[in-house]
Amino acid sequence: MVENYIEKTYAGWLGKIIGIRLGSPIEGWTYELIKKTYGEISDYLVDYKDYAADDDSNGPLFFIRAIIDYPYGIDEITEKEMGYTWLNYAPENHGFFWWGGYGISTEHTAYLNLKHGIDAPRSGSIEQNGLICAEQIGGQIFVDSWGFVAPGNPQLAADYARKMARVSHAGEGVYGAMFVAACVSAAYTEDTVIDIINQGLHVIPTTSIYSIVVKAVMNFYNNVDSNNWRDCYKYIHDNFGYDKYQGVCHIIPNIAVMILSMLYGEGDFSKTLCICNMCGWDTDCNAGNVGSILGVLVGIDNIDDKWIKPINDLLISSSIIGSLNISTVSKSVETFCELGYMIAGIEPEELWKERFRKDHYLLRFDLPKSTQAMRAKANESKVEVNVQNSNDKSDIGKRSLKILANRLANDSEVRIYYKTYYKPSDLHDSRYDPAFTPILYPNQTVKTCLYNDSGFNIHALIYVYDSNNDEIYKSDSVKIGSEWHEIEYQVPIIDGGLIKEAGIILYKDADTKINDKIMCVYMDYLEFSQAPQYNIDFSKECIENYGFGHSTLHKEISQFTYSNGLWELDKNYLSGSCCDEGQIYTGYYYLRDYEYECTLNPQIGYYHLINFRVQGAARSYAFGFYGDNQIALLKKHKNYEILEKQNFNYVNKRDYTIKVQIKGSTFKIYIDNEEVIFYDDKECSYDYGQFGLTVLNGSHCHYKDIKINKN
Repeated sequence: MVENYIEKTYAGWLGKIIGIRLGSPIEGWTYELIKKTYGEISDYLVDYKDYAADDDSNGPLFFIRAIIDYPYGIDEITEKEMGYTWLNYAPENHGFFWWGGYGISTEHTAYLNLKHGIDAPRSGSIEQNGLICAEQIGGQIFVDSWGFVAPGNPQLAADYARKMARVSHAGEGVYGAMFVAACVSAAYTEDTVIDIINQGLHVIPTTSIYSIVVKAVMNFYNNVDSNNWRDCYKYIHDNFGYDKYQGVCHIIPNIAVMILSMLYGEGDFSKTLCICNMCGWDTDCNAGNVGSILGVLVGIDNIDDKWIKPINDLLISSSIIGSLNISTVSKSVETFCELGYMIAGIEPEELWKERFRKDHYLLRFDLPKSTQAMRAKANESKVEVNVQNSNDKSDIGKRSLKILANRLANDSEVRIYYKTYYKPSDLHDSRYDPAFTPILYPNQTVKTCLYNDSGFNIHALIYVYDSNNDEIYKSDSVKIGSEWHEIEYQVPIIDGGLIKEAGIILYKDADTKINDKIMCVYMDYLEFSQAPQYNIDFSKECIENYGFGHSTLHKEISQFTYSNGLWELDKNYLSGSCCDEGQIYTGYYYLRDYEYECTLNPQIGYYHLINFRVQGAARSYAFGFYGDNQIALLKKHKNYEILEKQNFNYVNKRDYTIKVQIKGSTFKIYIDNEEVIFYDDKECSYDYGQFGLTVLNGSHCHYKDIKINKN
């Protein structure tokens, strides 16, 4: 494995997120408008605070999961399986990417092709969609992660990227994907930008327009007597500008400015990204790709804190899996690097094996400058409190989170916490419409390890906040001194709760006079583990409005995400209906063995189901009423397959309680406490997942009294 693989990947992925955030406010602007409005760009243009999801990060983070769900060998996985990954993780017609219409948005076009049986690579082909649609920019903006999982192996990165890009693109669109993925991969081992670009050129045809344009920009840089990037931009505008290429956002003009920025940026991260944005056009996409390449090349120490601190390591996404939509830059790097080690056939060091486990949610601070989106607040406005990554102390790993608080009074409390759920009002805007399910539930355990370096006594306790009932639950307090102290708290069973944040409360002894000393406490980790046990009471849930200005254009049920269908709250019921298919999901993604109970009240139609082991919109099990006086157990891989079917007389507008006991590959299913099916899926491919609800073929159903118990 390449040297400092994980740290370089972190710098690259963080560089991608910085580029996206920097370019977002001026996406689609022209060079002239940017120059007139801002002149020189040297910092973020908007204080986004909690930045919402973006298509440029959604794609790399979720499309890479194709090699989690399917065979990961480059000779084994096919474009067809890559396409099913799209159907699995992208909710239909909202979020994830731009749903601009069939034949207009390349991704929307490919998605509809896939849904209606046109598998990849035909789904993205020129023969199917035409040349213009196939050669838009999406081919290259989603491929950074293929470079991350194939470090120092540009050809392998390009081969993966080619297969995924062919789901939606063809021609120059695919060459762009191969080039960018190869450049990200090459940045792990090459020393200069020019060497990286040349590695990218090696994996695409020399006769391609893409290759010709890259070399033309390099030739201008090498041979024209000018150090002014604006002269090169004029050359690009005159020869390869938007007026030369049709479509909403063609790939060729944008790669030209990416090459310009990397050459004239001279290996300086800040200079490169600012030049890239001042050129205009698809600024967030271009700066995102360039940020990945430069981040890997220069490393985290050469990325200015002014870019890093506003992000606070937070990464919000908008897939169909709500618990995966709440993450951090650091945690997503764990996904990339676990796959990178697996593909290379190399065992990671012990320190990282624990990070790759899926049976707990672990936040550690071993990556330089990582804060894992931890937040700080105090009960008094005068108290100054902040958190920062530190290599001063650590119990197990290499680094920890350093917590500093000043101007403490006798009754001052400091809270350090992680948001385990987000509402629309928590985000700066609803960019790409994220939606969430919690990542912490009643009956789970919250655990942390603290070290007090303040020079005076500090007390600590763990707390969780339930927003549905507006209640704070706390552990007993523990006095911590100048040694590492583990604190653990089991969240109580809460009726209809929704845990929105979890963390620690710190305070000093009331009689301790500190004389302006600073509270200094280190956190080694924060962990959520053990099996959840809880219920969902729909009378306590609400409609959450996303869309521009949090309008009603995009609605979600709190702590659920939906793919399609019509879902409304009706007193203590959740009402679901559809014309063809309606799906809605909740729960922790890596939940394995559990008992799931729900009461159904069919209203009209014959298809009323509950889902379990949900791994996305295209991968799950389902059970329920499936046809006139029929029940069935089904397994979904794009489409439903009947595993077992029986006669069962039922009537509409009557309650039926369905319970599924899930253990390993066996499913024991009850209706109104009477066992109706026992099934052992010995070749089970879905050994974990969320749970959910589904209506099919024009049906309408009411659901209530959801309960999740340990099994």
